[in-house]
Amino acid sequence: MAQTNKSNKNLLNTELSIQISLSGLSFCVLDRTTQTINYLKTVEFDKQLIPFEVLDQLKYYFNSEEALQQAFDEVKVIHDNNLSTLVPESLFDERYLADYLKFNSKILRTDFITYDSILINESVNVYVPYININNFIFEKFGDFTFKHISTVLIEEVLKTEKNLGTSKAYVNVSKDHFEILIVKNSKLLLYNSFAYHTKEDFIYYILFTLEQLELDPETISLIFLGEIDTDDELYIITYKYIRLIFLGNREDNFKYSINAQPASNQYNYAIIKSF
Repeated sequence: MAQTNKSNKNLLNTELSIQISLSGLSFCVLDRTTQTINYLKTVEFDKQLIPFEVLDQLKYYFNSEEALQQAFDEVKVIHDNNLSTLVPESLFDERYLADYLKFNSKILRTDFITYDSILINESVNVYVPYININNFIFEKFGDFTFKHISTVLIEEVLKTEKNLGTSKAYVNVSKDHFEILIVKNSKLLLYNSFAYHTKEDFIYYILFTLEQLELDPETISLIFLGEIDTDDELYIITYKYIRLIFLGNREDNFKYSINAQPASNQYNYAIIKSF
């Protein structure tokens, strides 16, 4: 989805991507000329905020981080929340956006609802963006594009698994929530997101998802993306119940400046894949 306004293009070939959730922010700056990521920062809040508080935090980092005070040729925003649903392209009608969402998300009558087209999946992703964030970015930068995080994950995972002949589970981990995608024969079987408070919550939702799809934890491969490592308690408890677990790989071709190195290959997956 694109949102446009009049703006002056500086032709520096520098792009900014911002990932927004109620539990944190991520920023990534790419020099497209050299294919180098020069700035990468993730901020975790002490508690989950409301959208207006998130906007205050966003303004704070724009005012305090030198790397965010330059001009950008392109700006992208990734909205990270659980207010989304997938609709088959053949059944989609733009007049019924609220109807699609109301069955699995709590929405308000005042919510702004939009959608992303996912061509690789022949589907439409209907969701609620943080409209106050969009308005701020619109006023600050002019032209920008925005997507829901599930759009980025679905597109990138299906590209990676375009020749898959078996089933795989992908789990993208954040501080207090995760997204799960199940892919079989290069097709998306399921996408969902879950909030969790404990490692027991975390593994319960994963096992419940596999059970609903009649997938065997002993044979399915599970790939972790996002903020997780092998010494993480989430990884350790998952390994007790699912034997074939792996850390994912962004498989990007970017170079990274010394101050913008991701912690490991699965970290910052969505924001880097947004370029």
